Amino acid sequence: MPIARLNGVSLHYHVRGKGVPIIWIHPPLLTSENFNYQMAQLSDSFRLITFDIRGHGYSGASDEPITYQLIVEDMLALMDKLGVKQAYVGGYSTGGSIALHALLSAPERFLGGVLISAMSEASDMWMRSRIRGAAALTRLKAKSLISWAITWGNADSRLTYKNLQRAARRGDISNWRQYYQYSLTYNCTDRLQDIKVPVLLIYGQSDRSFHKYALILHHGLPNSQLYWIPKAKHQIPTKNALEMNWLIEQWVKNRCRTLPEEREEALAWSGHLYDADKDAPEEYMQH
Repeated sequence: MPIARLNGVSLHYHVRGKGVPIIWIHPPLLTSENFNYQMAQLSDSFRLITFDIRGHGYSGASDEPITYQLIVEDMLALMDKLGVKQAYVGGYSTGGSIALHALLSAPERFLGGVLISAMSEASDMWMRSRIRGAAALTRLKAKSLISWAITWGNADSRLTYKNLQRAARRGDISNWRQYYQYSLTYNCTDRLQDIKVPVLLIYGQSDRSFHKYALILHHGLPNSQLYWIPKAKHQIPTKNALEMNWLIEQWVKNRCRTLPEEREEALAWSGHLYDADKDAPEEYMQH
């Protein structure tokens, strides 16, 4: 189990594969286990890097309150240790907000972003009430209850549930709460135009509460492509891994290509994915 002592804390990480690096950021309570399907299916083409945020999984607890800047600093230190000068940064759900912060705070270190069910702000009442509810459970020390709810919701099988649950329950509940609370105040929407690198946006067609956030990002980022996965909900890395991983592979590979016709061919996938610029049902294109 690789452990690196970075910025005063022990960080658990994994590296698999060769090629263009992609480093992944998970949401509160969950761990790098959330990206097991990406590690397994994309490592033939890319160098995949995952890590447990401090206070999560097998990483050490943080004496400093969790902030997005702190997480980005840990990620950059890990990249330095691994000799990674530049990488794509991927984030799932709240982890996508940290990926955006990384693109804004250290643009020279990133080739682009891959955001899955992500947001630049948490502004609607439904979203904020869910985050507040999760934070409240951490105050009640209901570690078993909240870890069960989150890991079960992200599991596509009993084996996945066991893997997610085993790692999650090792985390520090105070650090979970800090992560949740920080997500309530973070908002980088007004700075999205400053992100110049290409960004891939992937959302579930059935994840209706996140359609607003998908469109905020798509219209705010100067260089983004937005795809809806039909019938998918929020938990795409585990429950729609094949579609997600295929799209990431084609998208990242065609960033290295120069011919427009090759790009178009790579991004066409028999209609199984909706390109928001061309094929999305009109109801998903409303502001």
